[in-house]
Amino acid sequence: MRFAMLGSGSKGNATLIEAGGTRLLIDCGFTLAETEMRLARLGVEAASLDAILVTHEHGDHLSGVGRLARKHRIPVWMTHGTYAAWKDTQVPHCLRFSPHQAFRIGALEVQPYPVPHDAREPCQYRLGAGSLSLGVLSDLGHITAHVREVLADCDALLLECNHDPVMLRDGPYPDALKRRVGGNRGHLSNQQAAQLLSPAARRRLQHLVLTHLSEANNTPELARAAVVSALEGDAPWLVCADQADGLQWRELV
Repeated sequence: MRFAMLGSGSKGNATLIEAGGTRLLIDCGFTLAETEMRLARLGVEAASLDAILVTHEHGDHLSGVGRLARKHRIPVWMTHGTYAAWKDTQVPHCLRFSPHQAFRIGALEVQPYPVPHDAREPCQYRLGAGSLSLGVLSDLGHITAHVREVLADCDALLLECNHDPVMLRDGPYPDALKRRVGGNRGHLSNQQAAQLLSPAARRRLQHLVLTHLSEANNTPELARAAVVSALEGDAPWLVCADQADGLQWRELV
């Protein structure tokens, strides 16, 4: 099982996961040309994707899904609420699911789970292949008990560290947007993300990737510092994903 990211941040998000000959893309917030270029950078042809999983309808996650799916005839999976909120539904094959119901796509077991975010029916994903599992957690305002339960004992975790509270407070955003980002249905701060990393939650981690860092309200150094404090030390498997460069392939063994 391996994973990579085309990019991570408010200008576009997309994550690749592969296992046993199955290749999935979670979200696509880039133009068609940009998506194909970023896929090629990772050695992947868009037509080889078996499915696109969508987390929610916000543009940095969904804006490129329709064009990509239509051109390459890729099935799209999303919650009923996200489908209802989507304005571009002319895709060849769109499947809807409950965020409480696991399903399988090829060699990958897909477990969606609901998160508190200001969208219609947002979800995130835990993906499994054999004994290995990858947790994806982004775009939520606070960590719930259910989120902790779902993400326990993952071998890899992609974890939102969106903002530093002081930078957000003193930064350029209008007050209404500051309240939205820092609110209970907004985005995780570095400190909130770090609180997920209990000893039990990280005992199997091979990879920890910090994602969706705000260019205006965070820095990789601040995000890493909060997480390193929670881990009680740095680790070679702790990295930050980048908006422009994404994340190169990382393998679970």
